[in-house]
Amino acid sequence: MTGTSTSLVDRMKGAAQLDAATFEEIGRDPNATMQALIVVALAGLADGIGSLRGDGDTGLIGGIAGSIIGWALFSLVAYVVGTRLFGPGLVSANPGAVMRMLGFAYTPQLLSVFKIIPLIGWIPALAGTIWFLVAAVVALRQSLNITTAQAIGVGLISAIAYGLIKFVVAIILGIALWGLTL
Repeated sequence: MTGTSTSLVDRMKGAAQLDAATFEEIGRDPNATMQALIVVALAGLADGIGSLRGDGDTGLIGGIAGSIIGWALFSLVAYVVGTRLFGPGLVSANPGAVMRMLGFAYTPQLLSVFKIIPLIGWIPALAGTIWFLVAAVVALRQSLNITTAQAIGVGLISAIAYGLIKFVVAIILGIALWGLTL
């Protein structure tokens, strides 16, 4: 992959191959935002289909919505962490580029569809998750123009911050919903 194609499938292949040039091209192309959204939605759909054995349609809809919301929030958190941690003078990034590149990093998450297979479906799904994490590090490295070690740090700190945000929102929503049932 040379990183010169604007095709969704070619870009997904490049992201899956962890091709830095593909990620950089995606970051430079503001028109790739819709493609990144499609990748994230497809990953959410795959996760939802993989969950159909247990969750039914809620898993399908929730998988898509959760992926899109999670992608947007995590991208913003990673942008803020990356630019604040390494300083605006050391990191040349913009939130749209970070979001687009992280969106394409979701490509391996398509393997989540295999969760629907009893007993062994978790194996390709787990492989997809690990592959996604590696792709996310590449996306962060390329989008923030930092080293791989720094990208791992940004990813870890961002994941913790993202988890805390989700926890606080869940508590707030839980209290609000609980108040409605009284």
